[in-house]
Amino acid sequence: MVLDGMMGLVVGDALGCPVQFLNREELRERGAVTEMEGYGTYNMPPGTWTDDSSMALATLASINERNGIDLRDIMERFLDWEFHGAYTPFGEAFDEGNTCSNAIYKYRDSHDLATCGETGEYSNGNGALMRILPVCLYFIQKEDISDADALRQIHLATGLTHNHLRCHIASGLYYFIAKAIVTIAPKNADLKTCIQYGLEKGFAFYHTPESLAELMYFQRLRDLNEFFSLPEDEIESDGYVLHALEAAIWCLLHTNRFRDCLLRAVNLGDDTDTTAAIAGGLAGLYYHYEAMPQEWVNAIRRKAWIKRLCLQEL
Repeated sequence: MVLDGMMGLVVGDALGCPVQFLNREELRERGAVTEMEGYGTYNMPPGTWTDDSSMALATLASINERNGIDLRDIMERFLDWEFHGAYTPFGEAFDEGNTCSNAIYKYRDSHDLATCGETGEYSNGNGALMRILPVCLYFIQKEDISDADALRQIHLATGLTHNHLRCHIASGLYYFIAKAIVTIAPKNADLKTCIQYGLEKGFAFYHTPESLAELMYFQRLRDLNEFFSLPEDEIESDGYVLHALEAAIWCLLHTNRFRDCLLRAVNLGDDTDTTAAIAGGLAGLYYHYEAMPQEWVNAIRRKAWIKRLCLQEL
């Protein structure tokens, strides 16, 4: 399960890296992405992954070594990534998002976990959603832990960088979808059914006086049939957390192979690596590692290290 989800995330990140920041029209003009490419935006070789994977892998390493969720240890690893190039393909951090960097610098100066995360309306980027998968997978495996207890920790892990309720809810909905895929897909549930079940559980969980106003931002996801019918030009793929979650779900619904899902996500343009990483984590859980294009997986930088990290017991 961990290898499925995490390698899906890393492959999506690497697939989108060379064309990051090209908008949809620019991608159409230059030609759609159809294979793992290299160079482009950051002039990096094929299979290079970015901050999305680095922060997710740092989180996974922390969970493995601390045998649970240790928020301070996670932040210390983010410091090691930002300033010393740990958890990177080539020993140097790149593509850091502003909100994540601001939080890391604030933590470096204060070492205060409660205040390092950004709380403003304009801090609702996708930089926590892109890295939350290992925390979700940890709690999915712990059947004795309630959803409420799991979500408390997922919110705290999200809030290390993105401490607005909208980002908490996005991470929570992602958890419920991932959990649905892991638990009901083996019972022959199709992907749409898994996503629908997960979202229903998530909307029920957040149907509280404290969350209702923020939950309205996610309204388009309440009716998956209607959401599925939206044309591509009504799906945005920028760095906003709501758009990132919507785009990932839309790509999952409109494809039936791991490969096609990630290509669809990348070719939406703009924040290509993160959209594909978020979609790739869920696609990996559903289709599994064996269904990933072998040539894409083989291109991934530090693949052997990533596999070892993923195959440790959470």
